[in-house]
Amino acid sequence: MKAKIHITLKAGVLDPQGKAIEGALTGLGFTGIGNVRQGKFIELEVSESDPAKARSQIEEMCQKLLANPVMENYEIEVLG
Repeated sequence: MKAKIHITLKAGVLDPQGKAIEGALTGLGFTGIGNVRQGKFIELEVSESDPAKARSQIEEMCQKLLANPVMENYEIEVLG
């Protein structure tokens, strides 16, 4: 079963990479750019065929390794 995981910093957490991207875009002449936030996208496959069990397994992966729950939010999309 395939899954997509979107990981973003929580609101209020400083995002230096987002600020660097914002500065670079402005430097390239793009206007009206603001509040750029940078995140991570992970695709993976698990051998579990039950969507609920797969989601639970991926949730545990996010809690233990893929995301930092103190600073980051994540969304899991399980594709059947």
